[in-house]
Amino acid sequence: MAEKACVKRLQREFRDLCKEPVSHVVARPLPNDILEWHYVLEGSEGTPFAGGYYYGKIKFPPEYPFKPPGISMTTPNGRFMTQKKICLSMSDFHPESWNPMWSVSSILNGLLSFMMDSSPTTGSVTTTVEEKQRLAKASLAFNCKNPTFKKLFPEYVDKYEEQLAAEQPKLEQDTSAATQDGLLNPLLEKQGEKAELKRIEAPKELNNKRKQSFPVWLLLLLVSIFGVVMALPLLQL
Repeated sequence: MAEKACVKRLQREFRDLCKEPVSHVVARPLPNDILEWHYVLEGSEGTPFAGGYYYGKIKFPPEYPFKPPGISMTTPNGRFMTQKKICLSMSDFHPESWNPMWSVSSILNGLLSFMMDSSPTTGSVTTTVEEKQRLAKASLAFNCKNPTFKKLFPEYVDKYEEQLAAEQPKLEQDTSAATQDGLLNPLLEKQGEKAELKRIEAPKELNNKRKQSFPVWLLLLLVSIFGVVMALPLLQL
């Protein structure tokens, strides 16, 4: 059960966050549990996380702000393990370094900064730039499979649907091109086969013509020789 001071503090911080949002971060508590907040970090331009949307949770203790929260990430990201607590100076991994003056905004700014960094810590992983970019591209689709995410962050669901709508014409164009290629290639192959057949048959026709013309001139020659031989006796008379 959250202490009264904790509830009042978190309610006030949520109002402040709505008035002055943290850049590249959206965070909201569960409607029925002020101690559990859900957040979305947007990958910064110029980093391997650009275009990514990283969903996670912050669990506040009933004693907040005198004790730090636990922080975890749900979306595969290539920087932190999923469903594992992340080690930060502002998390319950280091209660000795916690400052009660820190707020939810401070936590979110620190988490975003550490996300874009490459310093190793408990709960972090090492991946290539290509892997981070691949996960960033797939992040929104992954998040939209989560019922809680869809309920708390409908604007990102709308963004995902807009992306799908924008990709649909390109998909149809690629499909049409593939279909045309599928129809054209057999036609070209058939035309090629016909050309090859003509190339093969041409010498055959030429040979046949030669075979047909050979007996004609030979026959004429034989007739001429025969005529000369028959004429010799007449010439001697």
